[in-house]
Amino acid sequence: MSLITRFAGSTFSLGIWGVAGLFGGEHALSATGTISLYKQRRWLGWYNSPGSYVVAMRYGGLAKSSLFNGIFPARRTEPTTLLEIDGRKGPKFSAAHSGTVMEETGHSAALFLEGCREMEGVPINGRVTRRVGVTIAQLDHIPALEVSSEVNHSCLPVFASIPILVSAFTCIMCAMVHDWYPFSIILLGMLVNGISCLVLGSGTFFFTHPVPAQGSPPGDGVLFAEKEIIVLKGEEGAVNAITRGSFGLRFASEPHYHDIGWCAVLLLLQFVAQLVLVPQGTLFGQLLFVVSLLVSWAYNMWLSSLDKEKIQRDFLINKVLQQPKVHKYILGTRTSMAVFVLLACGSQKMEQLMDDLIPNNTKVWMQWKASIISRLREGGNLVFRPSDWVDPSLSGEERALLETLYKDAQSAYEGFMSSRHSS
Repeated sequence: MSLITRFAGSTFSLGIWGVAGLFGGEHALSATGTISLYKQRRWLGWYNSPGSYVVAMRYGGLAKSSLFNGIFPARRTEPTTLLEIDGRKGPKFSAAHSGTVMEETGHSAALFLEGCREMEGVPINGRVTRRVGVTIAQLDHIPALEVSSEVNHSCLPVFASIPILVSAFTCIMCAMVHDWYPFSIILLGMLVNGISCLVLGSGTFFFTHPVPAQGSPPGDGVLFAEKEIIVLKGEEGAVNAITRGSFGLRFASEPHYHDIGWCAVLLLLQFVAQLVLVPQGTLFGQLLFVVSLLVSWAYNMWLSSLDKEKIQRDFLINKVLQQPKVHKYILGTRTSMAVFVLLACGSQKMEQLMDDLIPNNTKVWMQWKASIISRLREGGNLVFRPSDWVDPSLSGEERALLETLYKDAQSAYEGFMSSRHSS
């Protein structure tokens, strides 16, 4: 008697909870988040995926009707929130000319900030206490009101073929030994997951931003973050793509999303069928079912490892902003950073911007701020001599501090002028 025949005739069962415990719900849920970003994923879901219950309960929260509210009592949400492709809070923004201050920007600003943080910067000579990165982004392209995306991954069809082929193979093996319960459940899993991917992949992933008012001044401004300052230079329509832009996902069935709701019902029925019917099969069929789940789970784990935010960031920089000119510099102190930023953005609201960058308001700091702003407004250079910090009204310690601050400003000025000549 062959080994396969022995397994097929065995009455041993793995047990309902033994199978249910293999479900990789969180990985399956995370994997579905890539369907809207990679259009290929829509056609590559024909495998027996685990985690159908978790996915059903989460996506069922999109459908809006009394029926779906009863089946899926979770709080109603939107696709962008559920798939985590929008909703992050970005850094504070201060406009250089209009004086507008946004205490909190959005998802696109947060993504742009992460990209700047990952860049290597050019160090500026001078005193070093706490290094701060200053990125200058020249935004020459004004994006359209809405930009759609179709991202492809060269390896995706290759990796997707593995769980598809394994699911098909295990299904055929069950049919060969006439083990129809595992056969039907594996086949059902392939069909339900494939249909779900088709429906979830039908959404259009896009970027949008508001249209600026006519006659708006240049949108130049500064994004403030911990150890990272970003100077945005360009027209209002280009800058607000970062400060006020957002990502969206549009389905033909919105705002009720009934097609997604029915997919969630199918996933829920698949889960119930797995719990009830798999233990009715032979040990051989149950093992084949588990193998199909394990391979699919491994594939879902790989999909989960794909950085969705990097995909969005690349889309924002390369397609929406059309690869803006970005240069990053590393300043050694907050003082030199503030002067460098003022020089870079040419703000008409220097006092406000200076106070945002350096909130210190003691006598020495106020005198230094006033002196720097005065020179910049007059178009003078920031080269200082001992006579600039020798003030009889200051104590010895205050004069020493003022000297240090002026030298920081001069280092920033010299570094900025050098960067202009080299860029």
